[in-house]
Amino acid sequence: MSIKKVLFIAVIAASFASIFIYDLTDYLTLEQLKQQQQALNQLFAERPLFMFSLYFLIYVVSAALSLPGATVLTVGAGAIFGFGWGLLLASFASSVGALLAFLSARWLLHDWVQKKFSNRLKAINAGIEREGAFYLLSLRLVPLFPFFVINLVMGLTKIKARTYYWVSQVGMLLATAVFVNAGTQLAQVEKLGDILSLDMLIALILLALVPIMAKFVLSFLKYQRAYRGYSKPKTFDNNLIVIGAGSAGLVSAYIAAAVKAKVTLIEKDKMGGDCLNTGCVPSKSLLHVAKSIRQTRDAQALGVNSQVKDIDFGKVMDKVAEVIAKIAPHDSVERYTDLGVNVVNGEAKVVTPWEVEVRTAEGTQTLTSRSIIIATGARPLVPDFPGIDKLDYLTSENLWQLRDLPKRLLVLGGGPIGCELAQAFRLLGSEVTIVEMGPRVLANDDTDSAAFVQHQLREDGIDLRLNHKAKRFVEEDGEWQLIAEHEQEEVKLGFERVLIALGRSANTSGFGLEELGVKMDKTLQLDELLQTNYPNIYACGDVAGPYQFTHVASHQAWYAAVNALFTPFKSFRVDYSVIPWVTYTTPEVATVGLTEAEAERVGKEYEVTEYDISDLDRAIAEHQAYGRIKVLTEPGKDKILGVNIVGAQAGELLAEYVLAMKHNIGLNKILGTIHSYPTMAEANKYVAGNWKRAHAPEKLLAWVEKFHRWRRA
Repeated sequence: MSIKKVLFIAVIAASFASIFIYDLTDYLTLEQLKQQQQALNQLFAERPLFMFSLYFLIYVVSAALSLPGATVLTVGAGAIFGFGWGLLLASFASSVGALLAFLSARWLLHDWVQKKFSNRLKAINAGIEREGAFYLLSLRLVPLFPFFVINLVMGLTKIKARTYYWVSQVGMLLATAVFVNAGTQLAQVEKLGDILSLDMLIALILLALVPIMAKFVLSFLKYQRAYRGYSKPKTFDNNLIVIGAGSAGLVSAYIAAAVKAKVTLIEKDKMGGDCLNTGCVPSKSLLHVAKSIRQTRDAQALGVNSQVKDIDFGKVMDKVAEVIAKIAPHDSVERYTDLGVNVVNGEAKVVTPWEVEVRTAEGTQTLTSRSIIIATGARPLVPDFPGIDKLDYLTSENLWQLRDLPKRLLVLGGGPIGCELAQAFRLLGSEVTIVEMGPRVLANDDTDSAAFVQHQLREDGIDLRLNHKAKRFVEEDGEWQLIAEHEQEEVKLGFERVLIALGRSANTSGFGLEELGVKMDKTLQLDELLQTNYPNIYACGDVAGPYQFTHVASHQAWYAAVNALFTPFKSFRVDYSVIPWVTYTTPEVATVGLTEAEAERVGKEYEVTEYDISDLDRAIAEHQAYGRIKVLTEPGKDKILGVNIVGAQAGELLAEYVLAMKHNIGLNKILGTIHSYPTMAEANKYVAGNWKRAHAPEKLLAWVEKFHRWRRA
C-alpha cells in the first residue's frame, strides 16, 4: 500500500477518534436538535449564507465519514431551513458525501479487491456494467439499507462515478423529502422511528421495485420492437429447431431431447459436420499415420532395423475414410432419431422468428418453433487472390478426396491447420513449403512455443517461409507459382498443389438471416445468453465465435439449448473463463488460460514457473525428452492463471490444469497429489515442485536449520 493511502487512512482514523473522544456525535441526536432548534432558527435568520455553508459542510463530512446522525441532519434541514431549502441542501449534501465515501473506498480498495477476486467478480462486474444504475436505484429507494454500506461496497465495483452520483441524487430524494418534511413539524416527532410508519416503509419498498419493473418494461418494449411486423403463431410444432448437425447442433438437439422437448434437427449435408467429415477426425487420423512413419524411422536409432520403403497414399486416405465411417454412427440420423430427435435432411431458411422453411427431396415444408438455434458452422477462408480462380486449390474440406500424393505441396498459412497438415504431408513424402505472412507460425501461442514447433518443422525438411505475404498466383511454363512479397521484393514459389489454410469463415449467409435482420459481423452478434437480436433465436459453434474449437461448440451448445428451452424462467450466461486448445503437431502445443503475450497485453501481473521435460524419466525412456511446461501464477501465490505445454502428449497433460483452473485448485494441491511413476503426468507435479522451491520460506527454514543443529548438539 502506498504512503499516500496509509496517510489517508491515518487521517480518517484520527478524525473518527476525535469525534468519539470528544463525544461530537452527541450533538447529532433528536433531543439536541429539539433543544437547539430555536437558537438555530435565530442564527439562520441573522446569517443565512453562513448557516447554509456550515450545514452543507457538516452533512458532507458526516456522510463521507459514514458517521451516525445522517437522519437527524436530514430532519434538521426541515426544522431549520423549511421544506424547500432544506430538501435542496440535504439532497445535495448527502449525495456529495456519499460520492466522497464511494471514491474513498474505490481509491483505497478497488484495485486490490478486483485483482484478488477477479474470477469471482466477472459476473458481478458484467451485471454492474449492464444494469448497475437499476441495482443502485433500487437500493437507494429503500431506507432499510444502510447508505454507508452501499457507498463502500459500490466503490469496490466498476460502476462509473458519475452514474453513482446522479443515481444516488435521484434515488435518495424521496426518503430525504420524507425526513425533511418531518423536520418542519419537529415538535410532533417523539422519536425517529415515528417518521417512517409501516405504511410509509411499505410504500418505499414498493417504490424500490419500480426500477426492476422498469427493466422488465424496457425488455418487453425491446422484445416488441424486435418482432414488429411478424405474427407469432398461437401454437408451435416444436419447442426447438436446430439448424446444422455439427458438434454444436448435435449437442443442442441431444440436450433438448434429453429434457423431453420436441426438437427438430435440420442438416443439408452430412451428419457430424466439419469435425467428423473434414476436420478433427480425418486430420487426427492422418496425423497418426504420419507419426507412425516418424516412429518407424526413429526406431533405427534404437536398434530396430526398420525402414519405410514405400507409402501407399491412396490406401492411407482410404484408412482415413474408414475411421470416419467407424465414428459416423455416433452422429447418425438413426442414433438421434432413437434419442427422440426429429432429423430432417434438407436446406433450411428462417422466414420469420418462429418459422423455418425446409426444402427436402420430397418438397418444401414449413416448421414452427418457439426457439431456434443457428449452428451452421464455418468454412475455409479463401481470399480472392488474383489467379486463384484458375487453380484447383485444396482446403481442409476437399483435401480428403486426394488419392495421389502431391510431390510439391505449398501450404498457405502457418496456423494450427497449416502446421499440422504440412508436417503430415512432409512425413508422407511430399516436398512442403509453408508460407506465413507473420514473423512466426502459431501466432496465438507464446513465442517460445512457436520456436519449438518451427525448429521441428525445419528438422523435418519443411521449407518455412516467414514474413512472406502472398500476392497472386501465376502459371509460367506449365508450372503454378505463388508470387509473395518478402522484404519489399517479390519471391516466386513453385508448387504442384496448394493448400489454403488461412482460417475459417462463419456460415452466416443463405439461411434467411440477412433478410430477417439478424445482426452479424464476421460471426453472428450475440449476447451473453447466446441470443441474437431476436431473443428466441440463438447461435452456437463456429458461427457464433469467438472460439472455433469443437469442444467450445459443445460447451456453447449446452448454454444455447438450456436458455432456448427455459428462458425466461431460467437462463445462464456462457462461461469462457477456462478454454483449452491443442495444436497436434510434433511436438504438440497445449494451452489453457492466459499466455504470456495475453497477460502482458491486458496488464495482468504474473510469475512464470517452468519444467524442462527433457529431465522427465518417462520422456527419456521413450525418447521423447523435449519440450517444457510453463505455468503462469499470481505473484507470490499458487493460483494458476494459464498453462502452456510443448511436448509429447501435451494435450493429455493439459487436462489436469484445466480441472485445476475450473475448480480453483492451486499448484500446492497438485504437488500434494500422487502421480504414478513413471508417467508423463509426473511433469505436472515437478513444475509444481519448482514453484514451491522458488517460494520456500527462507527465514523460517533458517530457524528450522537452527532447530536441527540444536537437536544434534
